[in-house]
Amino acid sequence: MYLLILGIGLMLLKYFEIGFVAELSWLWVLAPFGLAVAWWAWADTSGYTKRKAMEKMDQKKKDRLEKQRAALGIKPRRR
Repeated sequence: MYLLILGIGLMLLKYFEIGFVAELSWLWVLAPFGLAVAWWAWADTSGYTKRKAMEKMDQKKKDRLEKQRAALGIKPRRR
């Protein structure tokens, strides 16, 4: 996501010829988009994206169980 924001910002600066970015080649300005594609390809093939989604679901499940236990008056487990 950060690479996309950087790419859009650089592209706008280049298009409107603002600052030092106006002097840069379009190849340098568009490079963050290529890096974002490479990152997404790696994240999908390595399972990083799926692992993060599962961790988020597990945390939501844990929070929901703790909330239900607190509503029933059951003390939280200590480990």
